Amino acid sequence: MTSVLKLKIINAKIVNEGRIFDGEILVTNDRIHKIGSKLEIEDIDEIFDAKGNYILPGLIDDQVHFREPGLTHKATIASESKAAIAGGITSFIEMPNTLPQTTTREEWEAKNKRAEDTSFANYAFMFGGTNDNLEEILALDTKRVPALKLFLGSSTGNMLVDNPDVLRKIFSNTDLVISVHCEDEATIRANMLDAVETYGDDIPMAQHPIIRSENACYLSSSQAVALAKETGARLHVFHVSSAKELSLFRNDIPLKDKKITAEVCIHHLWFSSEDYETKGTFIKWNPAVKTEEDRDALWDGLNSDLLDVLATDHAPHTKLEKQNKYSEAPSGGPLVQHALPALLSLYHQGRITLEKIVEKSCHNPAILFDIKDRGFLKEGYFADLVVVNINKVNKVQASNILYKCGWSPFEGITFKGSVERTLLNGKWVFKDGEVSDKSAAKALTFDR
Repeated sequence: MTSVLKLKIINAKIVNEGRIFDGEILVTNDRIHKIGSKLEIEDIDEIFDAKGNYILPGLIDDQVHFREPGLTHKATIASESKAAIAGGITSFIEMPNTLPQTTTREEWEAKNKRAEDTSFANYAFMFGGTNDNLEEILALDTKRVPALKLFLGSSTGNMLVDNPDVLRKIFSNTDLVISVHCEDEATIRANMLDAVETYGDDIPMAQHPIIRSENACYLSSSQAVALAKETGARLHVFHVSSAKELSLFRNDIPLKDKKITAEVCIHHLWFSSEDYETKGTFIKWNPAVKTEEDRDALWDGLNSDLLDVLATDHAPHTKLEKQNKYSEAPSGGPLVQHALPALLSLYHQGRITLEKIVEKSCHNPAILFDIKDRGFLKEGYFADLVVVNINKVNKVQASNILYKCGWSPFEGITFKGSVERTLLNGKWVFKDGEVSDKSAAKALTFDR
């Protein structure tokens, strides 16, 4: 896979800013130089014929857990960024609950250095808030840090922020986006005690959305929204999973003017509580996959713009770990390789348009986090793009899974829609089913 100085893409259906149109794209070095029709350009190094396939901006995943440092038996930045590239995700924002946690500037810099050396996709790392690191938060370089991450309910890693005075100080003293995991810990503990009393040590997987309930989500997210309104903080609620929470958000103003935004993840749009019987702990996530009614409401919220961003919450664990009984199986699963093919299949089912996929997975993350020169197919922007064949079928099976953990909750499913190629910073990094062994990744920067 050789790099080129000038690349011309012809016979493409370009999906960008609410439009689909036939056109050509000229890439010079790492940037999009021109978009148009019948571009007359001399000294072209390569012409790629898209043959009527669709060109999307590279997806930006605003929530992944790549497990490095400290949990590299599950995943590494290298392994998971390769899987992301194969799935059309060209940029990721990674979470701080690693070992050690990314809650000091020293650990944050160390993680960036590791990504500089090993990542195959563009990268950025959220900084984790705790009950006692406000001084570190206030000293961050906001042109390099995408956002803060606060756990307002326990999840993987011990990063629960449960001191109300600390929360108020953080919300009142930073201009960064505050991204939150919202589940009320007291509610979950009470529900868990009830489950143990009923089932003992053999809690059925179907109890997961009852233990980590709609009320647990709503209580926490509504409190976060109220605090954001009171303090004027910029709040982003991660992985909304219930119909009830949608009442907290608005769709009557543009995203750029919103102070409070929300994300939905692919697993909450694909699976429902009906799937626990067959998938078991392999679809155990926090927050839990809930009812079909919740799933339908999330689709309505996404398409009506109450929900602003589509992401994965990619969070791999080993197959052995996931095969534990309910109370011991960790929550989370790998998704970056298969999120876009799943969305393309859902497009065929009439759930979402290609324009909306691009808006929620490319444009909006760039707008929300002020990502510089990415997320759109625009002249002057970095040449991150994905070639998709919307009609090609592909089956998820162990032999084509790139995650280090080696499994997928979609295993055995045949998608209609395939990632054919991925271009990153002007270089083909995925084609013919293989990820290049030469990285073209860059650190994301933020236009603030």
